[in-house]
Amino acid sequence: MKQEPNRGLPPSIPNGWFAVAWSKDLLPGEVKRLRYFDQELAIFRTRSGEPKLLDAYCAHLGAHLAEGGRVVGESIQCPFHGWRYDGSGACVEIPYCDKVPAKARVRGWEVIERNRMIFAWHHAKGKPPSWEVPLMPEFEDPEWTDPRSFDLEVAVHMQDMAENNCDPVHFQFVHGSQETPPSEIEFAEDGRFFRIVSRSEQDTPMGKFEMVLERETWGLGLSTVRMCGIPNAGLLMFSSTSPIDSGNTHSRWAFTVTKNMADAAGEEFIRGMSQGVQQDIRIWQNKIYRSHPVFCEADEYLTKFRRWTRQFYSDLD
Repeated sequence: MKQEPNRGLPPSIPNGWFAVAWSKDLLPGEVKRLRYFDQELAIFRTRSGEPKLLDAYCAHLGAHLAEGGRVVGESIQCPFHGWRYDGSGACVEIPYCDKVPAKARVRGWEVIERNRMIFAWHHAKGKPPSWEVPLMPEFEDPEWTDPRSFDLEVAVHMQDMAENNCDPVHFQFVHGSQETPPSEIEFAEDGRFFRIVSRSEQDTPMGKFEMVLERETWGLGLSTVRMCGIPNAGLLMFSSTSPIDSGNTHSRWAFTVTKNMADAAGEEFIRGMSQGVQQDIRIWQNKIYRSHPVFCEADEYLTKFRRWTRQFYSDLD
């Protein structure tokens, strides 16, 4: 079949930190089956409360550790023959053998629990983490509401979702904005982070203010949206967008607002963000990926974003 001109394959799975579970969904002693990074995984929380993530299939005869496996202390026990693996992936006990073979291990993933989520580090070449998951102090601040969660799975490569932050024009045509507000973009020195800031005058339930919309991104998976401008008030969305495989994505959003905004604008902020993405889904799921798109002069942020993303793909090193 003839390939359409300028149509490229979706990018590979990028490197970085990606959420694989909500903290609240994994209790001590629980085991769950996951699929991320185009791989079968087993996540469990040890009796002491530590989250651990392993490749799913036992080194012995390939049983799936999350299909009947159980937590024993700080390890997970295979349901087939009882082999036990610690959080590093090493087999620490075979109940019917005194000696554990040196090759008896599965891959253990680097994980960190932060911002009410459990994150895994993915790198196609197995390199260790080169940056940290940012901490959201608002989630533990008594002046802010308890975070609300929202989940979304979309049949699209995660880069297509991430590009939205760098595409201000689409807000006018997809989301019905009256105009495209002026924005500024800033890249951090280490190259892993960028910020886009937009300003506009808006009528709010608390009066007319010059509102600032600040979008921050770390790698391809982590981002925040902050809205400020009303004195002593704020709204925050923190999200992690994670690759299930090259064509499917799982996005987790956590919302919080200052308590003095909860009744006045908090619900509208949360509803607007969660409903707005539904307008994007139809486009995402029916578009193709252009590896060499035709850009116009208004696509400055998109061209910068495309260049910036290359650092997160091992096959583009």
